[in-house]
Amino acid sequence: MNDLLAAVYLIFFVLIAGGAFALMNQNLRGSASLASGQTRGSTTRRHPEAPEPGEEVLYVDLSRERLEELYQQAS
Repeated sequence: MNDLLAAVYLIFFVLIAGGAFALMNQNLRGSASLASGQTRGSTTRRHPEAPEPGEEVLYVDLSRERLEELYQQAS
């Protein structure tokens, strides 16, 4: 009985260790491909509202100095 229990324990241990290694390996490969700029498709995904190259965008300056200046103008 003890030999059978030890064999079952060893089998499950090897299965869990192998699964953990496979998961870690895939996560590292995915992180490496993201860091190198590779994507899984031939097209790159862009946000629909992202500006086109060269397009002017609206910029709001909310720095402390600018806000203080606006507050002084309102008073």
